[in-house]
Amino acid sequence: MSAIEHKLTADVLVLGGGPAAAWAAWSAASQGARVILADKGYLGTSGATAPGGTNLLYLPPDRELRDKAVEQRYQGGGYLSERSWTYHVLDQVYINLERIEKWGYPFVRDEEGVPQRGHLQGLEYMNLMRKVVLKAGVKVLDQHPALELLTDEHGVGGARGISRLDGKDWEVRANAVVLATGGCAFLSKGLGCNVLTGDGLLMAAELGAELSGMEFSRAYAPSAAFGSVTRGRLLGWATYYDEAGNVLNADGNRGQILQRAAIEGRTVYAMMNKADTPEKQAILRKSHAIFFLPYDRAGIDVFTQKFPLTTRCEGTVRGTGGIRLAGEDCSTSVAGLYAAGDAASRERLMGGMSGGGAFNASWAICSGTWSGEAAAAYALSHKQAAHTRNLKSAGRYGLEPSEGEAGGGRQVRQSGDQPSNAELLQAIKHEVSVDINYFRSESRLRDSLQRLHALWPTVGRPAEAASLQQRLRSRELAAMTATARWMHTASLQRRETRAMHTLAEYPEQDPAQLHRIALWGLDDISVRYDAVPV
Repeated sequence: MSAIEHKLTADVLVLGGGPAAAWAAWSAASQGARVILADKGYLGTSGATAPGGTNLLYLPPDRELRDKAVEQRYQGGGYLSERSWTYHVLDQVYINLERIEKWGYPFVRDEEGVPQRGHLQGLEYMNLMRKVVLKAGVKVLDQHPALELLTDEHGVGGARGISRLDGKDWEVRANAVVLATGGCAFLSKGLGCNVLTGDGLLMAAELGAELSGMEFSRAYAPSAAFGSVTRGRLLGWATYYDEAGNVLNADGNRGQILQRAAIEGRTVYAMMNKADTPEKQAILRKSHAIFFLPYDRAGIDVFTQKFPLTTRCEGTVRGTGGIRLAGEDCSTSVAGLYAAGDAASRERLMGGMSGGGAFNASWAICSGTWSGEAAAAYALSHKQAAHTRNLKSAGRYGLEPSEGEAGGGRQVRQSGDQPSNAELLQAIKHEVSVDINYFRSESRLRDSLQRLHALWPTVGRPAEAASLQQRLRSRELAAMTATARWMHTASLQRRETRAMHTLAEYPEQDPAQLHRIALWGLDDISVRYDAVPV
């Protein structure tokens, strides 16, 4: 990186700007820690929650209701979750939603005046969280994407990044770091709209942190063929058509229509003609405004006109994989490093089946609360102040080589052989396409993984005079490539079909594979199996 022009210190540094990051920052500050939150966007509008509504796993303290919810999740996740974690989440969500109401969130009330806490409007929710975080004394650095973590023999010690506001490099030293930067989704049509890149996973892996659940990354969400918004719930109001105008889901079961059309080169069209009154249409527009944005921009009335659909790979966002949690406080295998939200593996709560809303939204609230509290306790007990530690940069991939390291031992291609960012993006997206990562088979995954391994030495080597945007893109492409390699490596290790993972050669669930797959490493990836606690 360039010379550091903005230097700050704190007890706890939170990286991210979604609900998990907001809760982590508030929780750490509430324990008396000095907290800085740095986000690549703007706290209050960042992440998947802000643009729409989200359901929550909110249940009153009724034993029968909770037992049923816990058992459904345990079975649906392929028996890889832990019931105790689900009960813990139910307890914490109940507490935190009461807090949100006290802070001023306007929950809808029923006829008897009881607040309906099972749903949050994203923008109102995140605007409130920004106010709460600032009131707690947290210093918020908007438009400050992090590029790498700092480390010494004691563990993590902060992070460095770039300010989008002035183009200058920044550094925050802190004795504890919470990674809540989101998972990896391969959504973009081009470099300009790629925002969920798995950068937190890459930063953690560079410190030696372990990952888990990466094989559960097979979710593909519907999107406009000309956009990247994957809010698909409203398509329940749609009828699907083929190119000739024939109805495809007359029985109401959409199944794998979009996925099969993708590998066959066909286009599927939709029209939301089931919302057949102005009242219904107004309700849908209010509930998920971002869904309509690409269609409105294209001049399409989704209620009366057909529009083309495709699928986008949601990777670890609607999967369960991420940084492996070593303890119930969301600690990782690196001292002082904590993970929350989509950056963390959710296997202990969700097993091998995830998705949007409900469990994921509840997990963001809970993991943020737990990680922030634990990070504060760790940082405040640290014997050495962060600014006095002999810290060094941990970032290697997608960044220029450090002086005298020439890529840290990797084989780095000469600049004339370096593919462009656009070429790299297309190559990466091909390896997570529907025919490889959704309709999985050993042979296709193995061939794809070999291509990704060959691609790995070429990713992200920006020129000395690279712009801010080019530096960010190089790092993001490295994170996407690393994530795809981890996904395929773990998928080949699970030779069965369980929860959202499938392999064509092994169509049945194998009782002997009731374990989790942990992996670590970048140039060379290592794997081990973890038993599921009973």
